[in-house]
Amino acid sequence: MPVDVVCVHMNKMNTLQRSLNGLAPELETRWNVLSLGAGVQSSVLALMAAEGEISPMPDFAVFADTQAEPAGVYEWLNWLETKLPFPVYRVTKGSLEESILELRKAKDGRMWAKTGLPTFTLSPDGTRGMIPNRSCTADFKISEILKCVRKKCEIKRGQKEVTVTQWIGISMDEIQRMKPSREAWSQHRWPLVEREMRREHCLEWMKNRGYPLPPRSSCVFCPFHSDAEWRRLKNEEPLEFERAVAFEKKFQAVKEKTDEKKAIPFLHRSCNPLDKIDFRSDYDMGQMSLFTNECEGICGV
Repeated sequence: MPVDVVCVHMNKMNTLQRSLNGLAPELETRWNVLSLGAGVQSSVLALMAAEGEISPMPDFAVFADTQAEPAGVYEWLNWLETKLPFPVYRVTKGSLEESILELRKAKDGRMWAKTGLPTFTLSPDGTRGMIPNRSCTADFKISEILKCVRKKCEIKRGQKEVTVTQWIGISMDEIQRMKPSREAWSQHRWPLVEREMRREHCLEWMKNRGYPLPPRSSCVFCPFHSDAEWRRLKNEEPLEFERAVAFEKKFQAVKEKTDEKKAIPFLHRSCNPLDKIDFRSDYDMGQMSLFTNECEGICGV
């Protein structure tokens, strides 16, 4: 491995270790950019910066729109933008839902679909599994954010100088999601971890300042929803829940035409249809949040 590549990797690991120790990155950069998921943590991070509690002031924030968030998230983002002294750039690759449901035809006539969604599966013999291909975050969030940052921060091709610090709204209860940047020209920073703030601290911060509480940010049909989130969606945003129910049925129809094994995909780990599950009970006891395995710490914050 070339010496310069090794040095870049070591610098990034040092930055990660400093953040794990509650310290900000040692290197000051020309640009500071906030990855805005419009959930609890990243929203608090944006407002703390706006109030001067975290410095330097971000140059801008980037929200990657999968076009599949609940309506409440877009309403919240509209409100949040009015409170920030820095611009928020909304970027999108298009509709994640349409991309998942699009049937494609191979040269040999075989039908296939670019899934990218890690749904649970039930085989004819009763075996349960999970579609391992998870590219929705990388394709529809991370790549679009990086594309925007490269353009706005005038990143040169092959650049190895670190000129961008990317702020990510991960809190202390999610430190397992912290990972160094894969880009030679950027470093990651987790200001909430620096302040040893957990998610409940973020909610408390909002309440103490009279701000409304932000919604949970994630696609309406995300299989990583906890039972509490499915219950909330069904009770508080029934139209969005019905959208998830409809998506599940459409996705099953698509897989029936493409999957020779005929494994049926489901959005819930029980492998039961969403509209047949009773979410009134407390299913969450002892359940590990699948968001903790989210690859880049972008979804759900």
